[in-house]
Amino acid sequence: MSISNLNALVADIAAAQVPPPMTTRIIGIDGCGGAGKSTLAERLATPLDARIIHTDDFASWDNPLNWHDRLLAQVLIPLSRNIAGRYQRYDWHTRRLAEWYDLPVGGTVIVEGVSATRAVFRPMLSYTIFVETPQPTRLARGLERDGAQALELWRAWQKAEDDYLATERPADFANIVLDGTRTLP
Repeated sequence: MSISNLNALVADIAAAQVPPPMTTRIIGIDGCGGAGKSTLAERLATPLDARIIHTDDFASWDNPLNWHDRLLAQVLIPLSRNIAGRYQRYDWHTRRLAEWYDLPVGGTVIVEGVSATRAVFRPMLSYTIFVETPQPTRLARGLERDGAQALELWRAWQKAEDDYLATERPADFANIVLDGTRTLP
């Protein structure tokens, strides 16, 4: 499938079925670090009237991919049962869990971040997007955001991402794969 602009993507997402008996539409935006997932989520949030959950609120440098049980238990499983979700955000600066967030049932939620569409999440997702961006571009974006001192952390993170991509193959299961080097008009 080819999507030519943001309005077409919003319409495609809005037409997607919510898995019964759920009443909350959950959209997954996956891709590697620096791919453009957060930017896309921010652009979609207003036209979809969606709340955004960042997988970065669950992951850490020390635990880049094995945090999914907390997202399942605190957000996805409750919402899939039409029960409000409640999760505690990870603070990357203090390296501790921080404030709590409440998620009411209903409406649209965007879960964006590395491994946001892993296999265990897919039955609860109404629509999935994979943002594909070349590794050098992703690394440059990440270092611009986190500083050159984070280079070794980024290299380790990218190794974990490579393992995730090989194991889970999220692009193969996405409703759509978008080019993270282009901005949808």
